[in-house]
Amino acid sequence: MKSLELLAPAKNLEYGIAAIDHGADAVYIGAQRFGARASAGNPVADIARLCDYAHVFGAKVYVTINTILYDDELEDTRQLLAELQQAGTDAILVQDMALLSIYNSQFSTLNSQIALHASTQTDNRTAEKVRWLHDIGFRRVVLARELSIEEVRAIHEAVPDVELEVFVHGALCVSYSGLCYASQHCFHRSANRGECAQFCRMPFDLIDADGHVIEHNRHLLSLKDMNQIDNLEQLAEAGATSFKIEGRLKDVSYVKNVTAAYSERLNQIISRYPDKYRRASLGRCRYTFTPNLQKTFNRGYTTYFAHGRQPDIASFDTPKAIGEFVGTVKELRRDSFTVAGTASFANGDGLCFFPSNPNSSGKGDRERGSLEGFRVNRAEGNRLYPQHMPQGLHPGLRLYRNFDQRQEQLLSKPSAERKIPITLSLRPTPDGFCLSSGSVSVELPFVHQTAERPQRENVIRQLTKLGSTPFECTTVDIPDTFNYFIPSSLLADLRRRLVTKLAQPHETHEAHEAHLPHLPHKPHDFHNIANRLACDFYGIERPTAYELNPTDNAKLMQCRHCLRYSLGFCVKNGGRRPVWHEPLFLRLTDGRRFRLEFDCKQCQMNVVL
Repeated sequence: MKSLELLAPAKNLEYGIAAIDHGADAVYIGAQRFGARASAGNPVADIARLCDYAHVFGAKVYVTINTILYDDELEDTRQLLAELQQAGTDAILVQDMALLSIYNSQFSTLNSQIALHASTQTDNRTAEKVRWLHDIGFRRVVLARELSIEEVRAIHEAVPDVELEVFVHGALCVSYSGLCYASQHCFHRSANRGECAQFCRMPFDLIDADGHVIEHNRHLLSLKDMNQIDNLEQLAEAGATSFKIEGRLKDVSYVKNVTAAYSERLNQIISRYPDKYRRASLGRCRYTFTPNLQKTFNRGYTTYFAHGRQPDIASFDTPKAIGEFVGTVKELRRDSFTVAGTASFANGDGLCFFPSNPNSSGKGDRERGSLEGFRVNRAEGNRLYPQHMPQGLHPGLRLYRNFDQRQEQLLSKPSAERKIPITLSLRPTPDGFCLSSGSVSVELPFVHQTAERPQRENVIRQLTKLGSTPFECTTVDIPDTFNYFIPSSLLADLRRRLVTKLAQPHETHEAHEAHLPHLPHKPHDFHNIANRLACDFYGIERPTAYELNPTDNAKLMQCRHCLRYSLGFCVKNGGRRPVWHEPLFLRLTDGRRFRLEFDCKQCQMNVVL
């Protein structure tokens, strides 16, 4: 039977606990340093507390150490790994192979509880790469976001012993992860050091070799957000074992809502195939809200390349959250307007729109202006009174809600309860009584006394008072011949002692024997080697990291997203013949230009310095 794992982001301890409470089977979190989100670090003490909480449910905690490392950081990394081992960490996500060398040397004489996961930052898009990573010690590989379901299936069939983790929800990087150097080049903030300045969310002009402007001031590299909730079953069938939600920089409402939505969908899949799949952790969740992905931060959704190349994966008009479509403007007054649609509104809702020509349909992207937003001060049915009446509203304009006041109020409070169902069994022993659940039991001495009146209802009532514990009792098993008097205080003591034993962390990991890599590998067109240990690992003389050795004519990005295709000019895929003279360039508002290189053989677009 195959375990399906929902992997949720944890910005900090609070977010990690919220993710577990709302149905995550595992969470990933950054330590103080060396994570791909430099602003989302956490002390090891908090990670240890999160491990203790997660392990009660059999859930796991993965720590991201997935940046490239410099020589003066190797000793700190060594110390951090030792502390994470002590904290109970289940796995670490790795980009820099120096960490693999540290791991191997640190645990060469001791089997480690910590598994190694190859971060998506190691550019994992082929079976050959996945096999190599497995052979050098990685139990799991996080695949590139760009892969289709069929490509995931092909990798699994070629390397069936490797756990495959796939991204299913959240923000998309336009470049293959680990192969983006644009932020470092433009802003001296390395994406491979957790400091991405989001170059891809900026507005550009697209110009041709003659200087003609093809597109003006548009977010040509900004992608919509991924949403694969309807593809979970297909991904599981293809061989994925872990489904990853992006979002360590999102708020806690995002974590709660998205985790709950995907957890419910996984449960539905498992209910249809109970002999085929199971959840990777324990417990059932109840929510005070209805999970709804449309009510969470999003730039519009896409399934990306899940079913092959799609035309509408980018968000050219804005890199900001759009949210859910709620209707069109119907009629305007001096201080209010009405909305045509079925959505209900609340005071405090945040709405947004793209200004457009009132004589147009409002649907043409080229007629849209920049996204504008406003807050609803008062809602009376479908008549809305903004704090300030926004300019640009007109009948027929499409409205979106990117802040749902009612949903946020629900999510700002305790919004989920996760309980592990247990069966309790009470039996007499020669010297007293034994209370058990599964293989866990406790005994207390007590002189047997025959009950003068029936005790069953009181026994059940006392034993099932599980309150704020992680457990809920579904059945109390008492023999029909049970006719003993037991004081309520003794029953409560039995219950407390059993719960204490049950709440001990479940074993969530296996020992992982460290071993040295045995396959030489010199990466092609890969510039992320930044320290002596990584150099030794790859058998090269000096670091190749772009951060240390910026080169002219470098590929700043390697993208599956292709502007030729998105604009309808990919002849290979039946598009129109281009009307421009190549090469094409992206031009920032400050005048800096970046050449586009179209590698049609690889179906890839490169952004070149």
